[in-house]
Amino acid sequence: MFYRPADGHGLPHNPFNALITPRPIGWISTRDVQGRDNLAPYSFFNGVAYEPPQVMFATTSAKEDRDGMKDSASLIQETGVFCVNVVGFEMRDAMNASSAALPAGDDEFLHAGLIKAECNDINCPRVANAPAALECRLTKMMQLPGQANTVVFGEVIGVHMRDDCMVDGMFDATKYQPLARMGYRDYAKIDEVFTLARPDD
Repeated sequence: MFYRPADGHGLPHNPFNALITPRPIGWISTRDVQGRDNLAPYSFFNGVAYEPPQVMFATTSAKEDRDGMKDSASLIQETGVFCVNVVGFEMRDAMNASSAALPAGDDEFLHAGLIKAECNDINCPRVANAPAALECRLTKMMQLPGQANTVVFGEVIGVHMRDDCMVDGMFDATKYQPLARMGYRDYAKIDEVFTLARPDD
């Protein structure tokens, strides 16, 4: 099968997300200037640079109570900071609950039954028992073609790692089984890891 996205695919559901898998989930926490907290998962997320360490995530729709974007992007535009919380398999239900389209100002931490912790260097909450959390400062926000496509880039200025995920001085993802987004409503957990030496090692 071949299709041109501009012409449509003719299938019951859009296959695009199912073609780019697995995708890590950036569980983005923010706080507005009034002190209200927000949390939402984004599967258009990844690391984009080592030095200095940088990440990105993209939002692809808008809310009626925000000006052309989602809560997360709007609050980051307002405050200039955010935190990326790493999602483990055991947190799948809370992550899913935090994706609910709640009214602006409602707290997804409370909605999902999550415990908060404060970040060290930015005024932002984080998921207290997440395997890792990345404190970020906004570096760039870009509008992409389309109705409400926004990409947010941030520099990682602080890193939290859960002690039980550290093994022999390395962060070991097998300790928490990373959750990944597949297509449609499908997810995967990473529970098998193997190592490949690079040709120039």
